[in-house]
Amino acid sequence: MDLQLAGKTAVVTGGSKGVGLATTRLLLAEGVKVVTGSRSITPELQQLDVTPVSVDLSTPEGPGRLIETAIETMGGIDFLINNVGVGNAQDMVPGATRMLTDLPDSHWMHAFELHFYSALRAIRAGLPSLLERKGVVVNVSSSSARMVSGGPYDYSVAKAALSALTKVVAEQYGPLGVRAVTVSPGPVETGVFTDPEGFVGSLAAAKGLNHHTFADQLMKQIGSSTQRITAPEEVARLIVFLLSPTNIHGAEYLIDGGAIKHL
Repeated sequence: MDLQLAGKTAVVTGGSKGVGLATTRLLLAEGVKVVTGSRSITPELQQLDVTPVSVDLSTPEGPGRLIETAIETMGGIDFLINNVGVGNAQDMVPGATRMLTDLPDSHWMHAFELHFYSALRAIRAGLPSLLERKGVVVNVSSSSARMVSGGPYDYSVAKAALSALTKVVAEQYGPLGVRAVTVSPGPVETGVFTDPEGFVGSLAAAKGLNHHTFADQLMKQIGSSTQRITAPEEVARLIVFLLSPTNIHGAEYLIDGGAIKHL
């Protein structure tokens, strides 16, 4: 299938690993020129023909600098994929283990800076170019935005806000030619879930449990109908398809194996 993406330009936040890296690879295979933004430039990213920008997207100036670099490099942007998230695994553990009254404002602020404000700031910076090119915004949220109690709840609430932001962009800028869509994965086979130093591994350690045993328990609690975890490439394929010419707009797509609690 020709997705009609060749020659287009894209910005992928959090493009150094996981879903962002898989999306970057697939965009390149479709002939898209890509600028990525992340705090680190991984060896895997260095092997690709992209323009990597080392930037902290949780800062007020980070997203704007990324978009400015992309426009200077490529002359404009057709696609903006707001994928950055999670960050330091240890920062997420309190949101999954503490009660609401015990989680300080600093954790809420960090969760929103990284998962909500990074996208808002990138969208605002990129809109002039996206409007000119009739572009597309894809915000990568999370299925946990629908099951906030599953935690980390500061992360889940920030992702819920991100999903709502897509609706705002869709309503305000759809009539002007910019499409906006949300993709909400459940558990994905990235370091967040599989790395002993990732979030799930860190949470297991905090609870005094074996990493793999705890990960299996989480999958059972989620109740995936397919009974397996999603691969990063599967999320990437959905994202890239949604960038292709289509009338899909303002919608949210879950990719979680049909988790019973999210149906």
